[in-house]
Amino acid sequence: MESIIVDAFDKSHLNDYSPLVLAYVGDAVFELIVRTMVLSEGNAPVNKLHKKSSQVVKAKSQAEIYFKIEKILTEDEFSVLKKGRNAKSFTTPKNADIVDYRHATGVEALFGYLYLHGRLERAIELFKAGTAEKGENET
Repeated sequence: MESIIVDAFDKSHLNDYSPLVLAYVGDAVFELIVRTMVLSEGNAPVNKLHKKSSQVVKAKSQAEIYFKIEKILTEDEFSVLKKGRNAKSFTTPKNADIVDYRHATGVEALFGYLYLHGRLERAIELFKAGTAEKGENET
């Protein structure tokens, strides 16, 4: 599923972007997915929606998603995830452990990569797999 924005985006240089640039885009994509999923649970006051989404967007939660999805990724997706995790950022996290922050950056890089490749449905699939309660996906 591509958007008008991604359709208009010049993908010819997509592989030239650093993992941190992918994470920059992926941060926004991840936030939008989270807000949409929270809103899908029903209408609520904005402060309650914000509290719910803040719990998922924080680095610790994204790091947990990292470990839940890493085994279901394609080779290319896993490569982007690792490059994002290993990227050396010049910013330090305010309210997060540095290890969680690095794993979160990997998740954001992956979501940016998928979005820019027009694969938002795959990003949503991975988000759902990464936020599913243990046992929920087991048959």
